Amino acid sequence: MFKKIFGKLSKDIGIDLGTATTLVYVKGRGIVINEPSVVAINQKTGQILSIGDEAKKMVGRTPAHISATRPLVDGVISDFEITEQMLRYFISKVHKESFNILPRPRIVIGIPSGITEVEKKAVQDAALNAGAREVYLVEEAMAAAIGARLPVQEAIGNMIVDIGGGTSDIAVISLGGIVSSKTLRIAGDKLNKDIINFAQDEFKLVLGEKTAEDIKIAVGSAYELEDSLETSMRGRDLVTGLPKEIIVEDNQIRKALSGSVKMIVNAVKETIENTPPELVADIMSRGIIMVGGGSLLRGFDKLLKEETKIPIKIEEDPLTAVVRGAGIILEDIKKLREVLVPLDYGEVPK
Repeated sequence: MFKKIFGKLSKDIGIDLGTATTLVYVKGRGIVINEPSVVAINQKTGQILSIGDEAKKMVGRTPAHISATRPLVDGVISDFEITEQMLRYFISKVHKESFNILPRPRIVIGIPSGITEVEKKAVQDAALNAGAREVYLVEEAMAAAIGARLPVQEAIGNMIVDIGGGTSDIAVISLGGIVSSKTLRIAGDKLNKDIINFAQDEFKLVLGEKTAEDIKIAVGSAYELEDSLETSMRGRDLVTGLPKEIIVEDNQIRKALSGSVKMIVNAVKETIENTPPELVADIMSRGIIMVGGGSLLRGFDKLLKEETKIPIKIEEDPLTAVVRGAGIILEDIKKLREVLVPLDYGEVPK
């Protein structure tokens, strides 16, 4: 009875709980929140100072007693309590206009395909503790495929490559289930680290994470470009300790990223090798769909097409595919119950 009352008062939400960004979909309204998965904490008092956009501005700019951290690493929860606080913040932000003192929404959350049962339980518990009345988990690759409007419940091979911030999820989907998949903890964050390591090794230059990400966005590529690009690389000189600026070109950054990019490409190939021939035939005619921020790396689709000999399509809005999929599930949870991850505490509605 109480669940029905809370259900009428609360807004059901879909969440893409990403390593870099959290997106929130509200049933009947669409995507209402798109903020960084960053929390700023006062280490002296344990008080949370800010979450999301405000906390992201503090990264690398805080005094010693304030830390701006990500509670999720490689797609999984690394700090349970802070993740819970972050989820509570997003839930309350969604319900702020409705004057609901105690929101108890039903939540669908996207999780990486390769995480353990303990890690799944951590996501479920964090959401329940943050105020959810029911929690349903869906693998990010499945949510992304649904968000890309692929016919996941039909007897057709659908292949999705989701390159996020912390993980890359590669999956072949048919009849509402994942036939073969691979999850790599190599994605956008690892590409940023590659640039940081490159600057340190080549130029004895220390870069911050945000600077490395800006360089990746400005000139990063996976395939040779027709027109060369260049950008400035600013950081601290390891030798003198003073500020230093260097101009780098796209071919240098491409070389720095090549190791990680190759590992993602190899994972795609391995997933195809483990796929039944009938589904491979479907994928060859239908193509591979790329989603996630990493799919926007220049020339990644060309490289993947060259390596796999399969057509590649980048989803129209790759950054929101997972949360859109979670939203579609939320809108008709009974029809799409078979795509959800089974949970210990309760069954998916019949």
